[in-house]
Amino acid sequence: MNREVVTMSSGNTIPQELASLASPLNDAQLNGLQRTISELSPQQLAWVSGYFWGLSQSQASSISTFSSQAATLVSTEPATQLTIIFASQTGNAKGLAEGLEREAQAAGIAVQLFDASDYKGKDLAKETHVIFVASTNGEGEAPDNALALHEFLQSKKAPKLPHLQYGVIGLGDSSYEFFCQTGKDFDAFLEQLGAKRFIERVDCDVDYEHQAAEWKAKALAVVKEAFAITAAQVVQLPVSQTTSPLSQYSKQNPYSATLLTSQKITGRDSGKEVRHIEIDLGESGITYQSGDALGVWYENDTELVNAVLSATGLSGVESVEVDGESLSIHSALMHKYEITAANPQMMTKFAELSGCAKLLELVEDKEKLRLYASRHQVIDVLREKQTKLTAQALLSLLRRLTPRLYSIASSQSEVEDEVHLTVSIVQYTHQDEHRFGGASSYLGQRLEEGDKVKVFIEHNNNFKLPQDDNVPIIMIGPGTGIAPFRSFIQERDNREAKGKNWLFFGDRTFTQDFLYQVEWQKYLKSGVLSRLDVAFSRDQHEKIYVQHRLLEQSELVWQWIQNGAYLYVCGDATHMAKDVHDALIVIAQQQGGLSREQAETYINDLRKAKRYQRDVY
Repeated sequence: MNREVVTMSSGNTIPQELASLASPLNDAQLNGLQRTISELSPQQLAWVSGYFWGLSQSQASSISTFSSQAATLVSTEPATQLTIIFASQTGNAKGLAEGLEREAQAAGIAVQLFDASDYKGKDLAKETHVIFVASTNGEGEAPDNALALHEFLQSKKAPKLPHLQYGVIGLGDSSYEFFCQTGKDFDAFLEQLGAKRFIERVDCDVDYEHQAAEWKAKALAVVKEAFAITAAQVVQLPVSQTTSPLSQYSKQNPYSATLLTSQKITGRDSGKEVRHIEIDLGESGITYQSGDALGVWYENDTELVNAVLSATGLSGVESVEVDGESLSIHSALMHKYEITAANPQMMTKFAELSGCAKLLELVEDKEKLRLYASRHQVIDVLREKQTKLTAQALLSLLRRLTPRLYSIASSQSEVEDEVHLTVSIVQYTHQDEHRFGGASSYLGQRLEEGDKVKVFIEHNNNFKLPQDDNVPIIMIGPGTGIAPFRSFIQERDNREAKGKNWLFFGDRTFTQDFLYQVEWQKYLKSGVLSRLDVAFSRDQHEKIYVQHRLLEQSELVWQWIQNGAYLYVCGDATHMAKDVHDALIVIAQQQGGLSREQAETYINDLRKAKRYQRDVY
């Protein structure tokens, strides 16, 4: 049967039946499109086709019957698609995954991005190429948003994946025993299910940017080659067309804010110094939600810099190159490198360089090495054996400086263009010398009111108030863990939320350490705060902590949970969070009549349902 065709000056033809078949375009649009493409070369047609496809993906529009059939003639759509899944607790893995998505789009790779909590594990059987970006939470746990997927991939329900190719990039902190454990877990699960790596897993430490950038470039190069995308088919899509608008300020581009207030809120005789910090965001347009964190870029203390230089036999004027910039070693230590907290990796390197017998012995025992690192600073390690180093050798020992994240202690609906923090100053004495935390002493002691501080918002979607304002919430936050709950209460007050609010707070003493006492009393009086239970560990002979108060109120806690209450825990991960978790399991056993195993499953199910959320460190 003869077919009419539309002939273009370049020699390209489109069957008339395709040009008119169920087209979503009106006649004027279709005629205009035909006039435009008649002037294009085959190479130009290929580029335009890919460009239009990229636009359709970014706008989540479906491919029409016309475009899907015409693709047999002029399509450059890749034969397959890359899926990126992120397991993120505080936002680092999410940010890395979003950057990877943008880079894939810019390379013309068909890509889709998923929060692990939104991804169905069985769909892995339909994929050809997947990248997992996974951070590790606490002592080797999967982030809250990845709990269900992590569990599914270990279960008998997980599908066999012989056709899947994958890559894993893990984020973690080598100071912890279970470094990058979640990334290692996903790697092992996928391998056991028959999937094949298209690139080896990489485990990134806290200063992950450079290593992650190299891995991403290699991974996308492999994917691009696998998808057989030619140079003519690469579509450089503007970021504004492929992603939602990004904040002007970020970790890489922080805002220079102004310190408004730094006020001590512990008593004169308290054994610790906690400060209430207020920062002016000015006209930055920065927005945040209750539960988010503020990233703070800090500068190291000059005296500490000089001590490090002295310990390694350097004058401070030696020139080094950092990120392509030439600067003095003194400046590099002030602004570019972590010189406060020791870590096992740094200790191992210095042990090898110095030949220090004590450190070499520690290196052989990983547990003792981690314990030493947690109790000592960089300067203490360097003084274990006086060793003259070159400027470059010193930098090779150190991690890059990374910002500190602080739970935000204010609601923007309450304080508008400000952001508040609750900061405990890390300070102690070591061999008659004072030791201070890098970021906390910068914020709480070295900065003066009116000084500038570089900040950005780290969104935390795993620690958020329920959308329904009628839902009751239980907040457990001893010490500076109280910070986000000050934000929660301010937010619920401003929203006139009807849901009940119950706060458990603990610290050392009532008279010296009751953080924001006047504010909590005001909220109790107004009814915004329904209940307040406190535990001051040193006000009686037997120490009492928040988990004890939970158990004392177990019947009422269980009743609230049964009525749909959300549980929130913020603070120390090593002891408090574990003790609170165990207390909740005991409450489920005693009040719910469950076995230990059933109670553990019940509490973990609350986490998966995001009714039990934790911000622990």
